Amino acid sequence: MKSGSSAYPESAGSYLSDSTLKTSLQRRACLVWLAFAALPAQAADAPALLLANVYRLGLPLADYWVSEKYDGVRGYWDGRTLRTRGGETIAAPAWFTAGWPAGTPMDGELWAGRGRFSQAQSTTRQQRPDDAAWRQMKFMVFDLPRHGGTFDERIPAIEAAVARIAQPWVQAVAQRRVASDAALQALLQRTVRAGGEGLMLHRGASLYQGGRSDDLVKVKTHEDTEARVVAHLPGKGKHAGRMGALLVEMPSGQRFRLGAGFSDADRTDPPPVGSWVTYRFRGTHDGGLPRFASFVRVREDMAPR
Repeated sequence: MKSGSSAYPESAGSYLSDSTLKTSLQRRACLVWLAFAALPAQAADAPALLLANVYRLGLPLADYWVSEKYDGVRGYWDGRTLRTRGGETIAAPAWFTAGWPAGTPMDGELWAGRGRFSQAQSTTRQQRPDDAAWRQMKFMVFDLPRHGGTFDERIPAIEAAVARIAQPWVQAVAQRRVASDAALQALLQRTVRAGGEGLMLHRGASLYQGGRSDDLVKVKTHEDTEARVVAHLPGKGKHAGRMGALLVEMPSGQRFRLGAGFSDADRTDPPPVGSWVTYRFRGTHDGGLPRFASFVRVREDMAPR
């Protein structure tokens, strides 16, 4: 590398060079980063939700229930209010949650339909609820965090709870079994062709506990996950004067530059430093960094830092 040039290696501890920090774009990014750095990673009362691992061959499918993976915003009913995965209150209209069980938490997805994630995210982020937009939403209930029984036992309890609510926009997520990986992949392809995002596997013998484990597994035609934005890296050539890439940090602490998948509008107004973004990738390098990573969207349901 020539003297005075800068690089952003795809490895842990990648930092920006002094020369790059001199650009106006980087100075702004660093100031915003300092502001965000003082904030917690999530709300202090964020719910301890069950999170999914990624499917891999060899899982004992006979132990799992299978359902569609709904591409919406994670919603947690704490018995009084709807909250996001990060613990923020969702300003749903009063009629939307009227009659929901007090003191009985429900875990689910606020969903606007297949291929309509942006609408779901926009609707749930509004501080003053848009009644017409909420009429297009459903709450797809897939678990009861405080039930205490196994998932095999929670399934009928979920169905009973939803039946008592008796609102058409509150639905229990349908569960089924598959006999083999071939059957699972065939169901995945049918779901994706119909506009679905993927599938979820839920281990029947598992108890509900917060954190990521094989009790819950996602199955998709591509891999994706989240990373936190650390900095905006300035563009060159046709992207001069705009964001060229994001420097992002994985939950493991490793950092890499994410430069593909952005529209011109994204580069002009990039995701804020401290926010979380979803990216797709195809496998990983030996060190664990993603291969062929591409930006998908900002995760506004995850609290910034």
